[in-house]
Amino acid sequence: TLLHPFHGPGIGVLSISKSGDLSLSMASHLLGISATISINVYNSNAWLPLHYKGTVIIPPLLPDMGKITLTPSGHLDCCEAMTREGNQGSVIPIERSSSRFLFAVSEDDRNWNSCLFAQQTAARLRRHGKENFEVPYMPHCPSGFHSALGKVMVFGGEVKAHHEAQLDLWRRVQEFFRKHLKDSKSVKNKFLFTMTA
Repeated sequence: TLLHPFHGPGIGVLSISKSGDLSLSMASHLLGISATISINVYNSNAWLPLHYKGTVIIPPLLPDMGKITLTPSGHLDCCEAMTREGNQGSVIPIERSSSRFLFAVSEDDRNWNSCLFAQQTAARLRRHGKENFEVPYMPHCPSGFHSALGKVMVFGGEVKAHHEAQLDLWRRVQEFFRKHLKDSKSVKNKFLFTMTA
């Protein structure tokens, strides 16, 4: 049963953190995804293999546990732990998608290097003749329990800047979905790119 109203013809996906690699995979492998918003996401399949009809279609990328550090407050800092060295097979083939994308990243994300991964995703799209749209902020969450690690980790950021960015991002999310879900036939292989400081 569909609990949210569906107006068609395209589907919009909004994701954050780990669900972001799932949204990028959905946009890359499923038809009908017209607009994808990914907040602080990783551009590879993180932690678990991605299965389709019983077959692994993208292997997992696991963190380098030796690169996880402990902050003075006792939280884990995983920012440098996710690298693809030796595992290019885990990269999500985003260039296959005909969706429009909006990437929102926290410049002080300590869960993983969101800015770098958004830039890598944008570069991958461009190499395949596409462009993307990127905004460098997300709502503030300084630390939290990370279920995969079983510990509290630091996420970073500043309260005032994140509050202002949250208001701005919500306006942009609504604009983005209104624009790109109104007529999915206009969604081909076009993406917008802007970077704000």
